[in-house]
Amino acid sequence: MYKSQFQKIDPYENDKFLIITVVPVFTCVLTPEVLNKHHLSLSVCQMNGSVGPMRVLVTGGSGLVGRAIERVVKEEGGGREGEEWIFLSSKETNLVSAEETRAAFERHRPTHVIHLAAMVGGLYRNMRQNLDFWRNNVHINDNVLHTSQEFGVVKVVSCLSTCVFPDKTTYPIDETVMHNGAPHESNYGYAYAKRMIDVHNRALFQQYGLKYTAVIPTNMFGPHDNYNIEDGHVMPGLIHKTYLAKKEGKPLQVWGSGRALRQFIYSLDLARLFLWVLREYDEVEPIILSVGEEDELTVKDAVDAVAEAFGFEGDVIYDTSKSDGQNLQENDFLFL
Repeated sequence: MYKSQFQKIDPYENDKFLIITVVPVFTCVLTPEVLNKHHLSLSVCQMNGSVGPMRVLVTGGSGLVGRAIERVVKEEGGGREGEEWIFLSSKETNLVSAEETRAAFERHRPTHVIHLAAMVGGLYRNMRQNLDFWRNNVHINDNVLHTSQEFGVVKVVSCLSTCVFPDKTTYPIDETVMHNGAPHESNYGYAYAKRMIDVHNRALFQQYGLKYTAVIPTNMFGPHDNYNIEDGHVMPGLIHKTYLAKKEGKPLQVWGSGRALRQFIYSLDLARLFLWVLREYDEVEPIILSVGEEDELTVKDAVDAVAEAFGFEGDVIYDTSKSDGQNLQENDFLFL
């Protein structure tokens, strides 16, 4: 079982974003039955008959998950002797450009890729710019996956999102239902672009035998998140709003009814699981990375947790004129 929960919040500000350090409680148990189910082992990395140090290129290396992976690799001993890790940011390479993508691969010559780069944003930015999210992310994903194939990259692990699942579906959800219906209309551009990673991976396996895969994490949060209230995701947006409400002595305004269900995963916990998938998971089928179903929260639960952590005692007002987004039901995901 995998758990992530609040323990402490320590806020401070910089010139660009409000930065919050959230220290979680982490537990992850991989049983022999789980490993056998997916034909896994806990040996050294072995792909395509070769054993040896990896040169890992992490796209989106300066983002929430990229920074978390860098910390796990460099500060927690997650890297192994002889491995080289390259964290690529959008300032260095515009992955929407095929030419710049190829130049980055020429420069770094990775053996493995963790693909995190994407045009991302919160619910309301998605609703305003579905076309931009579709076009930019399709270009980014095709460039990274096609160039990886051309340069003989052994394995790519891409990052999807729970928005890839159909808006109207049966529950519980598992990885097999991804393409069984249209995603929620609020972010269909981003969702369909992410789905196409799975299509691309399956075609690469069918045509070339490559085992590129993807993970589907639930709502992420942690250090180096985007705390922009308009464009950020649920948890960083709530954290920033609560910080400001307490600082200014005003009510906390929350968009939506608060009834929508969400599952949250701490970025450092997710980073550790990314390393496990990179080294041990040898399937093309995407895999859900999430907390246990008993740890699913309503948005109101998240609001209460953040307010308590800040010591905020003011009024909380739910603006029901704003969309809740996709309202996943209780016990919505099947787990390892």
